Amino acid sequence: MTVWGQGGPPTICSSKAANRLGKIMSFQLASAGSLAGRHVLVVEDEYFLADDIVRALKTLGAGVVGPVGVLWDATEIIDGDVAIDAAILDINLHREMVFPLARALRARNIPFVFTTGYDRTSVEAEFQDVHLWEKPLDINAMASDLAGLIQRR
Repeated sequence: MTVWGQGGPPTICSSKAANRLGKIMSFQLASAGSLAGRHVLVVEDEYFLADDIVRALKTLGAGVVGPVGVLWDATEIIDGDVAIDAAILDINLHREMVFPLARALRARNIPFVFTTGYDRTSVEAEFQDVHLWEKPLDINAMASDLAGLIQRR
């Protein structure tokens, strides 16, 4: 077991998880400026993957909204007064497709990427232009892609 602490209470995790976390925490911060101060909504129902994404985004200077693993909760967040600059959306949340949330984000001109364990055929036709990141994720590359989408907005 390994203990990790980052300004908060230590986290105890297995050696395998510590190795994975170590890789995430050792990101080069070359792209941090592009996410620094940005608020990224993380919609992911796999706890450990959501945690990996959150840690990586924070390391890159982003503020994280969430993570949330239920479509209803994510919809309430974007309908509220929370500042969101971009979003990472898992396509399938507990067998519920995330496309209604994607429509709402698009209507608000908030850039987003999809993550999935499936291929592009799982994406509805209206969202074929959205960047798709297949699991297992290259979180650093996905974060860089997201930063580029924010800059082009």
